[in-house]
Amino acid sequence: MKRVLILTVLLAVVALAVATLYFYDRAAAVRHAADSLAAVVDSLSSEAGTLRSRNTELAAALDTQATAVSREKQAEIDRLKNTYDELVKDMQSEIAQGQIQITRLADRLSVSLVDRILFPSGEASITKDGFKVLQRVGKVLKTTEGKIIRVEGHTDNVAISDRLKGQFPTNWELSTARATNVVRFLQDSVGIDPARLVAVGLSEYHPIARNETARRSHGRTRRKRLRAAGIDLRRTRRCPKSLAL
Repeated sequence: MKRVLILTVLLAVVALAVATLYFYDRAAAVRHAADSLAAVVDSLSSEAGTLRSRNTELAAALDTQATAVSREKQAEIDRLKNTYDELVKDMQSEIAQGQIQITRLADRLSVSLVDRILFPSGEASITKDGFKVLQRVGKVLKTTEGKIIRVEGHTDNVAISDRLKGQFPTNWELSTARATNVVRFLQDSVGIDPARLVAVGLSEYHPIARNETARRSHGRTRRKRLRAAGIDLRRTRRCPKSLAL
């Protein structure tokens, strides 16, 4: 009986020891898992802090860039206004006579010249008075560095005469020749960088006055014009800051 009791006690001790070892191992595994999770949390927390810091830096950089762009844009608009004021002051006589119209809207400046001051009727050769006006206009435009100068040639909606059809089959050819001659003058005589110049012929399809008016002859005169200068500060693929004439 005594032996049975001793054996029972020994078995109980062994069972307790086994149980203790089992739970100790489980506790160790749990502690290891907890330590691993804590390390992951610390890592994620550190990454989150880094991201917050980076986000703050990017936000500050964006604000700085936006401020710089805004200042640059305002500076360009101020330069545009100065160009406008200079042109208006220099061309007062022509403006008063209705030969030139200078307009500025937001970031766009345009100077329109009726064809009677630039070209003989139905022709593309620049007149003597036209050379003088373009010389003065070009001198101002030359100072607007970094801008594309777009010269648009225009005509009225009257068909080309038989006398000129060999040279200009349609108003497309006439308007293009007019724009090209102005561009050549701005390059050769005024000294504007040709890389800044663009010549475009628009024929009769972009008039500033309709021929179908009570004063038909006056409307036709206004429709036959060359928009010699139009400054466009909007960004384009060709040039981030463009000047269109």
